[in-house]
Amino acid sequence: MRLADPLAEGARVMAVCNACRYCEEYCPVFKAMERRLDFASADVNYLANLCHNCGECLYACQYAPPHEFAINVPQALARARVQSYERYAWPAPLGRAFRRQGVGIALLLAAAMIVLLFGATLAANPAALREAGTLASFYAVLPHGAMVALFGSVAAFVVVALTIGARRFGSDAARSEAITGPAAARGTTATSGSALRDVLTLRYLHVGGEPCTTAEEVRTPWRRRFHHATFYGFALCFAATSVAALYHAAGHEAPYSYSSLPVLLGTLGGIGLVAGPLGLLLQRRTRDAALTDAAQEGLDRAFLVLLLLAGVSGLLLLVLRHHAAMGALLLAHLGIVLALFVALPYGKFVHGIYRAMALAKHAREERLR
Repeated sequence: MRLADPLAEGARVMAVCNACRYCEEYCPVFKAMERRLDFASADVNYLANLCHNCGECLYACQYAPPHEFAINVPQALARARVQSYERYAWPAPLGRAFRRQGVGIALLLAAAMIVLLFGATLAANPAALREAGTLASFYAVLPHGAMVALFGSVAAFVVVALTIGARRFGSDAARSEAITGPAAARGTTATSGSALRDVLTLRYLHVGGEPCTTAEEVRTPWRRRFHHATFYGFALCFAATSVAALYHAAGHEAPYSYSSLPVLLGTLGGIGLVAGPLGLLLQRRTRDAALTDAAQEGLDRAFLVLLLLAGVSGLLLLVLRHHAAMGALLLAHLGIVLALFVALPYGKFVHGIYRAMALAKHAREERLR
């Protein structure tokens, strides 16, 4: 009985759930669902990005397959969620490309960036790759000005793309009006704090104090822990880069000692970016396929692979920065990071942004309930 259109299927599933309400205490999706009388595309997209895909509702549902109603909330919302990434993406062709290719397009993009950097470096200064290891200076391979110009332009594009996507999601979510009325659009410090806490703790991957489900009657805390390692690893790497920029502005030239703050933050972040994505990739091999959608799996794996490659290459670069291979490692690492940046607005990363916005909207609705 599953409908081909993800939004129509999401609306059908939510309508049945709204009549049943057995799962109303499981997560915010069902609380938000109960505040709506029907489910237009804006409602389905909002609920899909509010979902944490914990899977609890599938195994509790009396109407789940093989019942003729074929109710599978995690899979229906995963399908709608992936479509929402493409719906809000800018520019749209990139959103379609990542959705349809997944890991393949991510690896191809990383390879293209690495080849581009190698070609530019060899053309500008062929000796740089040979001498960099003795100097242990990244700027001997790629001058600071060139690095800032390259990453600054890519970062500007990514910020614009993410901002447009977030605005589109926010505009769509605003049309999803709960029965509490339009006053739910107004926020408070308390609701913002509550939503931020839910985001940073991944509260809804630990429903009712129980770990997330991996399969029927199989629970494990590792999915939540690996998500934490990935999120905070990424944040620490960003912090390391930001601190290094401040050091450089203050006249402290790289390379920095192993005990310096940028290196310590980068090392901890790199470890997180290896442990988290690797754990999530391995965990997906044993997770029930009924809990997700094939298109989302491809997008998620692409993002995790790029994060993992960035973490591994970054740690190798740190360990081997005095080695003759440092120059080649640096260009490979920078190419992977560039590919990761370009991919941010078109896959799993944007779900973190949309989910934070959805949690904020949910917190406002809860306050006015």
